[in-house]
Amino acid sequence: MPTFPRLTWLAPFSLLAGCTGIPEGTQAVTDFRLENYLGRWYEIARLPHGFEEGLSCVTATYRRRDDGGVDVINQGYNLENGQWDVAEGKAYFIESPDVGRLKVSFFGPFYGGYNILELDADYRHALVAGPDRDYLWILAREPSLDEHTYRSLVRRARELQFPVDKLIKVEQRPAICPEQRQAS
Repeated sequence: MPTFPRLTWLAPFSLLAGCTGIPEGTQAVTDFRLENYLGRWYEIARLPHGFEEGLSCVTATYRRRDDGGVDVINQGYNLENGQWDVAEGKAYFIESPDVGRLKVSFFGPFYGGYNILELDADYRHALVAGPDRDYLWILAREPSLDEHTYRSLVRRARELQFPVDKLIKVEQRPAICPEQRQAS
């Protein structure tokens, strides 16, 4: 039986076909520009999930696909065993390309929702949700995010009724994170 990396992000809801929704009462960003979103993002905080448990130094890298979609490469470092956990998937827009709603798959035809709820004008930090309030990530272009911006994103998530008291800050210190494998 083959084994799959634990860091198959969005896997719990991508296993449920048609789970590409958006949390009730939220709205994805508009005037979205994929070219500005591509590249590496660092996970600053997340809601807890077994598939990311014990992982630090977590990043997501997005690259344009020839078919108009996006390659997704998620990486996290397990401090306990000293190994990188990597998952590769693909994403496609659910609505028009100027709306920050995508469907992401790590397992064949099964997709999960990827909803960008907040995004600064310079594409330096984002608040991303899955199809419901059980999935939330705070992402940034750098391994750290200033406290004011972080609190602002948490406040916004609280306004959208996410359980922000459960957020886990992700370790991103260079002293802890070994050189990351370059996403291909």
